[in-house]
Amino acid sequence: MSKMSELAAEIAELRKCAETIIGIADSFTEMFSSNEKRPDAPAPEPTLTMEAVRAVLADKSRNGHTAEIRSLLQKYGATKLSEIDPANYKALLAEAEVLA
Repeated sequence: MSKMSELAAEIAELRKCAETIIGIADSFTEMFSSNEKRPDAPAPEPTLTMEAVRAVLADKSRNGHTAEIRSLLQKYGATKLSEIDPANYKALLAEAEVLA
């Protein structure tokens, strides 16, 4: 084998090794990425929107719980949903969910 063909073979082998190393590095990056959820970290709670709460309350109202929904709104110091502090959406929704 000529020196040039030996050199070409060595370069090809180096490229193959480099591709393997890059693959391993990519695997490690994916494995230890901070974007990946940690099993011990709590998942962030989704933010409740007024529209999502309104949909649940409207469904409950259509199912005959209009008086209870009004009562819940009054409990939170409001006559309509838009007057309720978004911080109270979770609690309001929890109380509305238990309506039969």
